[in-house]
Amino acid sequence: MAEGEGIDYVAAVRAAGTTTTIADPERGRAALRVDAVIPALDEEGAIGGVIRGLLAAPLGGARLCRVVVADNGSTDRTAEVARAAGAVVVREPRRGYGAACLAALAHLARQPDPPDVVLFLDGDGADDPADLPALLGPLARGEAQLVIGSRTRQAEEGALTPQQRAGNAVAVAAIALLYGRRYSDLGPLRAIRYEALSDLGMVDLDYGWTVEMQVKALRRGLPVVEVPVRYHRRRAGRSKVSGTLRGTIGAGWKILGTIVRHAR
Repeated sequence: MAEGEGIDYVAAVRAAGTTTTIADPERGRAALRVDAVIPALDEEGAIGGVIRGLLAAPLGGARLCRVVVADNGSTDRTAEVARAAGAVVVREPRRGYGAACLAALAHLARQPDPPDVVLFLDGDGADDPADLPALLGPLARGEAQLVIGSRTRQAEEGALTPQQRAGNAVAVAAIALLYGRRYSDLGPLRAIRYEALSDLGMVDLDYGWTVEMQVKALRRGLPVVEVPVRYHRRRAGRSKVSGTLRGTIGAGWKILGTIVRHAR
């Protein structure tokens, strides 16, 4: 059986259950151990640069241990390019952003040395590795268990489409109304304590993944911090969500449905 197929992802992640110590270099504790997860579908033109940039990025005292690319049924050379750049590649042919993330997490759960923190980013080159110290800092200092990169103020012109900005605004307004917490973004660049992520019991297989994480964190009372991050135009390929009318409408309905369902 190919890795990523036929696995009970939620059970595998929950079974890991290993507690590790958050890094705080100023107090002399061990460096924060970070594993990166990159869901990817037909990102041959960008994925190599994303991985190399990630491996070369300063992490402000943290240590990047693994880069796991979840190949979500690509028809190009995404997997081959990712391996050549230094990533571990797991296969998840069942299409869906959440399905790809869960396949990567199932891989991490099988490792003898799970990370302190899981970093999520996209494979299109839009996220900026220079923002990683700011993203990981609140975790290292014990100020948060989930840190979300907010793109709303520093996005490059044209990087966020009008429909993305509008949908994002509606979603965060719905969260504020139903949960009493004002987010500014549902951005893909984020970092979360591994133990906290395991406890969330993530299940969404497609567009609702990021918002599921954010509303479940609120329901469980996790300390959540947003930090401003840069956001660039994708390096290659076409967006699977905002690049099509079907993707845009499907994502919008799924995100709002996820917000309402978990509020109930």
